[in-house]
Amino acid sequence: MPKIRTHKGTKKRFRVTSTGKVMRRKAFRSHLLEHKSSKRKRQYRMQHQVAAADRHTVIRLAPYL
Repeated sequence: MPKIRTHKGTKKRFRVTSTGKVMRRKAFRSHLLEHKSSKRKRQYRMQHQVAAADRHTVIRLAPYL
């Protein structure tokens, strides 16, 4: 069986921790930041875990992360 190719977009957007959690960046951080509060922008910086429903999809797209 040949190896599965990694989806490059997925590789750039997600990372897997040493315990196996799939982490993602939060949305709404790219523009229109002037009217958002400092607290809100600070919380966008943190990585969050991918939802359980989407985890399988991410792993299938990038099995060697």
